[in-house]
Amino acid sequence: MKEETHPYPRLARLTLEQYLSGQEIDETLPRRVSDDEDCWSPLSACFVSIKTRDGDLRGCIGTIFPSQPNLGLEIMANAVSAATGDPRFPPMSRPELAGARISVDVLDPPEPVTGRHQLDPRKWGVIVEKDGRRGLLLPDLEGVDTVDKQLAIAAGKAGLRSLDGVRIQRFRVRRFPEEV
Repeated sequence: MKEETHPYPRLARLTLEQYLSGQEIDETLPRRVSDDEDCWSPLSACFVSIKTRDGDLRGCIGTIFPSQPNLGLEIMANAVSAATGDPRFPPMSRPELAGARISVDVLDPPEPVTGRHQLDPRKWGVIVEKDGRRGLLLPDLEGVDTVDKQLAIAAGKAGLRSLDGVRIQRFRVRRFPEEV
């Protein structure tokens, strides 16, 4: 990992190094990674994505709304969840971490959408919701080039077979990948 890596993915990696080694996670890690208060103070939701050396998804978990007292703790909690709690994958092992690449997406608050014309899968993430089911898809994902495809994937994540009657929201992210 290069020194130019932003503090957010650096924090996620350090958290996983501790957790996957069986150590107790040090909640002072954010301050050790960066002493810039503005880096950690905002209440923000985030997603942590982990990919293999080959670029295959290995885990991705996050929050739509902040659940921790600050962004540093939000990143730490979501890093552990992405590595060990993504139901699509078995829990990550310590040796896998060395070849993994971590990205942190910090979400802006979602806003309602009145029509598909307000969506762009490269620029906006989407949330679809109906009958208490909710699915989210981050923006600018490989292979997701149309609004229809983006909405269909988000609906599938919610377990919805149709987009009839769904409530749609959009959100922007600030993406912070590890430098490789």
